[in-house]
Amino acid sequence: MSAADVLTVHLKALRMPTAAEVVHDVVEAARQGDWSPEEFARELLEREIEGRRRRRVERILGGARLPPGKTLATLDTNRLPLRTRRQLPELCSGEFVERADNVLVFGLPGRGKTHFACAVGYELAQSGRTVLFTPTFKLVGRLLRAKRDLALEAELRRLDLFEVLILDDIGYVQQDREEMEVLFTLFAERYERRSVIITSNLVFSEWDRIFKDPMTTAAAIDRVVHHSIIVEFGKEAPSVRAEEAAKRLRTAT
Repeated sequence: MSAADVLTVHLKALRMPTAAEVVHDVVEAARQGDWSPEEFARELLEREIEGRRRRRVERILGGARLPPGKTLATLDTNRLPLRTRRQLPELCSGEFVERADNVLVFGLPGRGKTHFACAVGYELAQSGRTVLFTPTFKLVGRLLRAKRDLALEAELRRLDLFEVLILDDIGYVQQDREEMEVLFTLFAERYERRSVIITSNLVFSEWDRIFKDPMTTAAAIDRVVHHSIIVEFGKEAPSVRAEEAAKRLRTAT
């Protein structure tokens, strides 16, 4: 058994799979490049660190449930309002997550709010931050089932594992009292601890349609808005879906 084979066995025992996979190549490169022991060790460890980072990102993306294709690479930033384009790099950096700030994305239907939020979520996942995307009505249903099973606290703890929740289309929950209560509980639980990205067709003055009770509406807005970044897709922004439909129609004819 060669020295590289012995290293492979030891690296596997130490649970360093990437290093074990590449050690023969690194040994050969070290021989040809006349590397010092320190250079060899550094290269091998850097390969292992990168492998662990890559596997962590894969695990995060596997659990994030982000819609396929809605990434920064496919986001047409030329469509975004100027202020929104300027906000994008800061959001993708993840600094708001460190502060446990929220991000509120407002705009009319079809303007690209969901794509924008998902692109940010994808970049956060690439940097190792845990993210979960969900339509708001589905998450509310999940919380309601947990409440009926007397397991709401446990469900909130599971959601707390995600540094960022992306709640898409908050205005489409059914808006009965039970739904309002579990949604408010979620906001209160994450307040100043974990971040939420919310997309909405409804401006704050219309949130009483979600929470019904004026005091609860005010309290929910207070918890969401305090420490938040507001992203607005102006009314003048064209509808992405309308333009895509028109393009398909022109192609068909």
